[in-house]
Amino acid sequence: MSKPFVAVLMGSDSDLPTMQATLDVLRTFEINFEAKVTSAHRTPAATHAYVTDAEARGCKVFICAAGLAAHLAGAVAGITTRPVIGVPIDCGPLKGHDALLSTVMMPGGVPVATVAIGSAGAKNAGYLAAQMLAVGDEALAVAVKEERAKSAEAVQAKDAALQAKLA
Repeated sequence: MSKPFVAVLMGSDSDLPTMQATLDVLRTFEINFEAKVTSAHRTPAATHAYVTDAEARGCKVFICAAGLAAHLAGAVAGITTRPVIGVPIDCGPLKGHDALLSTVMMPGGVPVATVAIGSAGAKNAGYLAAQMLAVGDEALAVAVKEERAKSAEAVQAKDAALQAKLA
């Protein structure tokens, strides 16, 4: 078995600009990942084959991004018992609200952890995957805590700058 990794699946190559935030977060934590375009509707057999193979090779978390009907995360969750994180893509006439509902409304026993619509959700998917992996990796847990502390420091610095400007 190879080193544990996260699989980042996208329903379309047009999802990559949004999902770049996920890849960036995974790189920040030096988490191995694979990224792939696959479709729950157009390539169901290939999606099934990839998920089964990835799990056998050491995939620990699947992150699935899709817009519109957004069944990719649900389809993947139906194949694996590994954690699945769904990222609704903000496209189409409903601006991602359809994708959000399709991703979050899973039947009992087949969970998908669903994050926000669009780039904020994509970023949080990377952080959530890191937190999931950190449960069994103390060095990664420390790195996640340090990143959270840096984020808090950045907010405090912005407030200090605001207070100085207003004074």
